[in-house]
Amino acid sequence: MCGRYASTRSAEDLVAEFDAVDASDGEQLRPDYNIAPTDRVRVVRRSKRAGEYLAAGALAGGSPVPGRVLSVAKWGLVPSWAKDASGGARMLNARSESLVDKPAFRAAFARRRCLIPADGWFEWTPGTDSPGKQAYYMTAEGGLVFAGLWEVWGTGDERLYTCTVVTTAALGQLMAVHDRMPLVLTPDRWAAWLGEEPVADARTLLEPGPVDGFEIRPVGAAVGNVRNKGPELVAPVAAGSDRIDLNPTLF
Repeated sequence: MCGRYASTRSAEDLVAEFDAVDASDGEQLRPDYNIAPTDRVRVVRRSKRAGEYLAAGALAGGSPVPGRVLSVAKWGLVPSWAKDASGGARMLNARSESLVDKPAFRAAFARRRCLIPADGWFEWTPGTDSPGKQAYYMTAEGGLVFAGLWEVWGTGDERLYTCTVVTTAALGQLMAVHDRMPLVLTPDRWAAWLGEEPVADARTLLEPGPVDGFEIRPVGAAVGNVRNKGPELVAPVAAGSDRIDLNPTLF
């Protein structure tokens, strides 16, 4: 699963990278090295209001893709039909193998897919000869983009945008840390995931891509506390002698 991740790029950098219009309505998010469920996060999605934001002078890349916006959503998907928004924290991830058939995710997968920019994500391995767990940070040069789904719940002042990270079976050495990983999308897959290109069978969008260039980095225990948010959380440490031996490694 993906239960914590880091995202530190600015809105200005993201609208340029994704050729999007800033639709965050002035909401500012600080660089966060320890994003947790229910936190506010940046997503890239399609919006019918993109032209309005552009006309209002929102930040945009050199040539925005029509309809593509950068906005803010709460991490933990709340379906539009939910009676209240309290269940979002339980839907931080959507399993790629079953989301097409689950009512909570089915409509969002069909019509509301998004990109979730990230620097990397965290996982923990259990200790063997001593108590506690070893935290690992999975990252790649230049950052990552997770496949996501988004929803809108409520109306008026209660209107709430939420999102979830799509996960898939771990690949390569990532399997040594956890059996799941976010579905990571390379730039050539962004347009199709957002629905900007026709796809004969949407299920093919859920196929995992290559895992080349990932770094698995053992990090300190401080990331276990959601109140810690600084860059020291991703600094490498020596893995304990009873932990999986995955010193910073590219694969």
